[in-house]
Order: sequence, then C-alpha cells, then structure tokens
Amino acid sequence: MISREPTIERLAVARSLLLEPFGLTDASLSKALAVIATHRIDDADLYFQYTRSEGWSLEEGIVKSGSFGIDQGVGVRAVAGEKTAFAYSDDISEAALMDAAMTVRTIGAAGESRRVKVGPKHKVAGSRVLYAPMDPIATLDSTQKVALLEKVEKLARSKDPRVKQVM
Repeated sequence: MISREPTIERLAVARSLLLEPFGLTDASLSKALAVIATHRIDDADLYFQYTRSEGWSLEEGIVKSGSFGIDQGVGVRAVAGEKTAFAYSDDISEAALMDAAMTVRTIGAAGESRRVKVGPKHKVAGSRVLYAPMDPIATLDSTQKVALLEKVEKLARSKDPRVKQVM
C-alpha cells in the first residue's frame, strides 16, 4: 500500500466531514475568500467546526441516562492592520459562509481595492499527524458501550471494598 502524505489525507477527511455533507466545495471557499479580498484585508481564514459528543451514565448496574450532542458551525476571520473581525454561524452552508465573509470584510472597507495572489492550487504544506482520522463514537455500538461501563464498574468495586457507588 502506498502511504499518502498525512496532510492530504486530513484534507480528504475534512472535505468528507465538513464540506460535502453541507453542499460546499473548494469553489465555495474560494468565493468566500474572494468576497473578503475585495476590501483591504491583510489576512483572512475560514474555520469549520463539527463536534459530536456522547455520554452514558450507569448507576447500580443500570443505564440511567444517555446523551448525544452535535456542535457545528463556520467562522470567518479577517485582519486589517491591527484590527481583527470575526463572524460565526452555527449553520454550515454556503449562505452562512458568504454572510460571514461579507460581515468581516467591512474591517478593511476604508482601504482601496487590491489584488491578492494566492499560491498554486493544491499545494499543501507538510505536517505531522496528531490525531487519527477516526470517529471514536462509531468504534463501539450501544451494547458494547454498556458492557464497557459494566466492566469499569466491576473493576472499580473489585479494587476496594469501600467503593459503594460507581457513577
């Protein structure tokens, strides 16, 4: 098997999790950055967030509660001189991205228009892998998660007879 450069692999994961499900493409991102660049901006970036969380509570060997949450959004930052503007939306969509881009570009509205040269397409800086591109929530099904909680509860109780309740 040929090893892929880690940054390229992470870019593919980001596209599949943050862009494609919401109908966004590289062209959408370029369009948003172009909107920002119509004003005198020194730097700009786009930030996407998608976080899932899951919680289980076991009391006296019985699952008492469970929770699941999703936190997502898109943010835009623009820097002009010493000023910084941010805009954020909980909605990941092209409309939300464009609204955020239009909002932050006003920080440079007083300046003149200028062209911004962007580096060659698809040139990605090398980096090191800090996290595996996997979804830990999907690694176990509900039955396996409950079994793991039961195992942890038994282990805690077996370590010390003073343990009366594991939550």
